[in-house]
Order: sequence, then structure tokens, then C-alpha cells
Amino acid sequence: MHYYKSNKYYFINKFDTNNIDKQDKNTIIIYRDYSEKKIDKLLILKIKNYCKKKKIKFYLSNNIKLAINLGLDGAYIPSFNKDFYHLSFSFKKKFKIIGSAHNLKEIRNKEIQKVEKIILSSLFKRNKNYLGINKFKLLSKLTMKKVVVLGGISQKNIKKLSLLDNLEFAGISYFE
Repeated sequence: MHYYKSNKYYFINKFDTNNIDKQDKNTIIIYRDYSEKKIDKLLILKIKNYCKKKKIKFYLSNNIKLAINLGLDGAYIPSFNKDFYHLSFSFKKKFKIIGSAHNLKEIRNKEIQKVEKIILSSLFKRNKNYLGINKFKLLSKLTMKKVVVLGGISQKNIKKLSLLDNLEFAGISYFE
């Protein structure tokens, strides 16, 4: 369905094989379900195994220790998570940690958390975190980390990503 050479990050909150089947090998699935207080490890393992079968990487949101223990490809630290406890963990070399930010203070926090990439929002979606292209470019130049675009990416505006230095993006509705 989608052909795009750079990495794409697809946020899911439920296991839907139909949507995962539509993705290519450059898509990384990030499972985040903040509605449940109890973590469903069996569901996470089911998603992991399905993604592995499809040769798609799978990250878990906001629980690095569980992601390491379950042998996932990586973990995602949301902007509201300010913890540093994961810095004492040891993990495999291929294990990746990414995080999200909306402003300079959160970018600096993610740098201290030693994330590999920072998902910066919101580029197109006009919400309380709206940046627009110019402010996005300015903020992305204030970090040495690789920046990933989030917010309102659609088939109509995906070509506008060429205006930015980085073509990686994240989203939900784009993939469904």
C-alpha cells in the first residue's frame, strides 16, 4: 500500500493484523496502550511474533525493561516520561530507544535519556503542539539527534517532507 524508502513509525493501540499486513519492511510498529493499567504480556508477545513473521520491527512504548525482557527490537519513551532509570539497563546492541518531544526542554530531556532518535510534533496537525514547517526546522537544528516528523502526515502532504532535512515520519492515520 505505502512505498516510502525511509523508516516510518506506526503507532498502534490494538492488535489488528489487517493494518500490519499493509506495512512494508521500513515500517516500525510502536505499541502504546495507556488505557490499561495492567500490561498484557501475552498480547505484546503475540504482536512481536506476528511482526517478526512479517519482518517488521516492533517497539514497546513507555516500558523499556519489559521491551528488553521480551526481546523486542526497541522501546519508545513518550514526551511525558522524564525518568532516567533505563540508563542503568544493559541491552543488546541492536536494541534501539527513541523518544518524543514537543519543545526544546523536552528535546534536551530526551538527549539526557540517550534516545537514538527524537520524534518531534506536530508538523501539520493543528493542535496544542503545532509547530509548522519553519518552527519544526528550527527545533530540529537544535539537536544532534536524528529527528522524526509526527503530526498530520497524509498522502496529500507527504511530499512536503522533502522540504525538511529528514524524511522519516511517524503517525497513525497515514497507515490505516
